[in-house]
Amino acid sequence: MTSSLITSDAGTMMGKPVVSGTRITVELILESLAAGETTEQLLDAYPRLTIEGIRAAMAFAAEALKADVVYPVASLK
Repeated sequence: MTSSLITSDAGTMMGKPVVSGTRITVELILESLAAGETTEQLLDAYPRLTIEGIRAAMAFAAEALKADVVYPVASLK
C-alpha cells in the first residue's frame, strides 16, 4: 500500500481504513474534503490528525481506485 500511515484492523472501526493510531477513517477525511472542509478545518476538528495523515488518506483512495473494478456512477442530470 502507499503508506504505513493507513491501517485496517477488524477491531477498529469495523475494519475500515484509518489513519494509524486514530479512529479517523479515510472515508471521513474524503467526505469532509468533498463537502468543502479545508485541511485546516480537519486538523482543528481532529487534533490527532496530521497533514501527512490527510495526504496518506487521499493517496490510499487514489491507489484503491486504480483496481480493475468499474464503479458505476448515477447520472447527475
